[in-house]
Amino acid sequence: MAVQEQLQALYRSTVLEHSRAPHHFGQLATSNRQATGHNPLCGDKCTVYLEVANDELTEITFEGAGCAICMASASIMTDTVRGCSLASASAAADQVLESFADRQAADHSELPGDMAALGAVRQYPSRIRCATLAWQTLQAALTGKAQTVTTEVTTNQS
Repeated sequence: MAVQEQLQALYRSTVLEHSRAPHHFGQLATSNRQATGHNPLCGDKCTVYLEVANDELTEITFEGAGCAICMASASIMTDTVRGCSLASASAAADQVLESFADRQAADHSELPGDMAALGAVRQYPSRIRCATLAWQTLQAALTGKAQTVTTEVTTNQS
């Protein structure tokens, strides 16, 4: 099997696994930080719940509805940052968002954990928003931003 075929098979199995049975899905009764995100292009919605104690992300869950890519990415995100320090969780989010901003990147190994399987999404600009929504929402929850995060691209028109 060619490398490209192996990556596609990994992508399909990872997306299917995480979207059909997302990890850490549901509201977190003990959360002390949360944020909500919305991707109007695809209709994805995601709320991230954090329990933070002593500068550590002791628990994380999410609720939401959306496409398979969005749900898989949110599930992978919870696996990746659960138990991390706030700085490490923020660094992981930055790493993912920077990686998806570079649509030409061929190496997916810079993405943490199962996110590497979603690296191929970079080829589809509208789907990048689906893959990054949960990570943008995590950043907002980590910083305590109250407004809803959106993937909507705004431009200044004179």
